[in-house]
Amino acid sequence: MTGRRHLVPALLAVAWTVTACSPQSPAAAGAAGANLRAEIVRTVDHDPNAFTQGLEIDGTELLEGTGRPGESWVQATDLDSGTVRARAELPSPLFGEGITVSGDTIWQLTWRDGVAVVRDRATLAEQRRVPFDGEGWGICALPGALVTSDGSPTLTFRDPVTFAPLRTVQAMQDGNLVSRLNELECADDGAIYANVWTTDALVRIDPSDGRVTAEIDASAVRDALPPGPRDVDVLNGIAQIPGTDRFLVTGKYWPAMFEVRFVP
Repeated sequence: MTGRRHLVPALLAVAWTVTACSPQSPAAAGAAGANLRAEIVRTVDHDPNAFTQGLEIDGTELLEGTGRPGESWVQATDLDSGTVRARAELPSPLFGEGITVSGDTIWQLTWRDGVAVVRDRATLAEQRRVPFDGEGWGICALPGALVTSDGSPTLTFRDPVTFAPLRTVQAMQDGNLVSRLNELECADDGAIYANVWTTDALVRIDPSDGRVTAEIDASAVRDALPPGPRDVDVLNGIAQIPGTDRFLVTGKYWPAMFEVRFVP
């Protein structure tokens, strides 16, 4: 593990230059039903005032969405320069939740406000609001579908244009439902990774049937947190670094973000 440093140089060394060894796919990191752990590769700065709800790398940008009324925003940060290229506030009393990119659109969930906000990918400007039933927690994009969580074991697959529900699966591990699914990441290996709210664990889910194929102990990242100006909240936020077996993870009001790989 290297020392703490600014986000961009730390990521560029890995995210955009795949060198000496070929990246191992997350699926290859452990067999079905495996117990994995988060191994810290490096630590980078994170806004300690960000109540992180959604995290995603798209192209050369890191996208982040936050929550709480009056503190909810979406931000695009350039990975080459570290500059915040665009930022859009979500007006109070809306409570922002997960975000994802689908084509030229960013989808931003709200918690209990019953709407998803559709934003222009380039400018982050709000284009429209789409009503939906229930709570919004996490969201990610698979080819041909958006996937959302609502704090229950249910993952809902939605039309990427209309947001209409298409089907659902229940997250199951050893015959038991896995609840409190929060932030989601649709990864290159075809799996869905989910934060489990109030814990330092993540799960890897097969989107075809909801089967949990790995449980990931990420307590090492909390143990490595430096002091910050606010009391930290739960682990939340996961984004795969494209073309690698590595992910960024962080949490609500965390002063650091961690580049990790999931290993046995």
